[in-house]
Amino acid sequence: MTDKFNRKIEYARISVTDRCNLRCRYCMPENGVEKISHADILTYEEIIHVAKIFARLGIKKIRLTGGEPLLRKNICKLIAALKSIAGIEIVTLTTNGVLLKSFAQDLISAGIDGINLSLDTLDEKIFENLTRRNFFLKVIEGLQILLDLNFSNVKINCVPLRGVNDCDILKLVALAKNYPVKVRFIELMPIGCAENFCGVPTSEIFNLIEKNCGSLAQVEKNSLCGPAKYFKLKNFVGQIGFIDALKHKFCGDCNRIRLTAEGFLKPCLNFGTGLDVKNLLRSNFSDEEIFSAIEQTIYNKPREHLFNKKNNLRDGRKMYQVGG
Repeated sequence: MTDKFNRKIEYARISVTDRCNLRCRYCMPENGVEKISHADILTYEEIIHVAKIFARLGIKKIRLTGGEPLLRKNICKLIAALKSIAGIEIVTLTTNGVLLKSFAQDLISAGIDGINLSLDTLDEKIFENLTRRNFFLKVIEGLQILLDLNFSNVKINCVPLRGVNDCDILKLVALAKNYPVKVRFIELMPIGCAENFCGVPTSEIFNLIEKNCGSLAQVEKNSLCGPAKYFKLKNFVGQIGFIDALKHKFCGDCNRIRLTAEGFLKPCLNFGTGLDVKNLLRSNFSDEEIFSAIEQTIYNKPREHLFNKKNNLRDGRKMYQVGG
């Protein structure tokens, strides 16, 4: 369907848990993490129910997020069920990679179409400082097994932070030289703990790469690929991607909605407004009533995120609480 600004909404991010086995400094506090009770998280049956309604509304792609989605029991069964829904063409997953070595083959067998690996550095010490955990080698093992299995749609997500991991940008770029992966640099969004850090502008990263690796040639992409813009470098097997959320924000082309782990539908990442879908599901509303409520919420998706402006509609939760 289209919203009131004539944007075609085809892509839903669904968080399956707020739990995580890392404590990345720009995402979660070190201690005192507030966890949603198990009873308040959508069941798989409820997620599938909503996904079927999404499909009727024209959603074609679903990305599973967290927290860390691989912590949710039987996640591969959910993936297989979502893949079987008529109208859902693509099901992907974003993971920190800690458990990926154990799950890689099962994810592929379940039919996963793409895996995004959050990896902000290739330096073990920086990784431990940034994530507050010593799991670097587990993540690298997870990435390696995907490559060994010839899984063809691996994206590596890096959030460059000034004075923290920006020294590793070119090392991450080099992964795309030898491997068929998409290395993506995501501009830091000022949400929760991230406000304590200074991100590196996309333009600066772009110039750094061109200075050291040659000209970046833009690649055409499918409409379901999300907001990233992709580029090729000469003699590189993989690609480089950029998600420029602030200076060159992509709100005019945004095709996404988000469903949090506790079942709150967010038409925009930055705003706290949306729809309590879980309440509708658990209050015996009919499918047509739920369909209409979701349709209306999507239709009224905000024109832009307004990250750079203070307003009382802003969502005060941290990134892990709103689905990454």
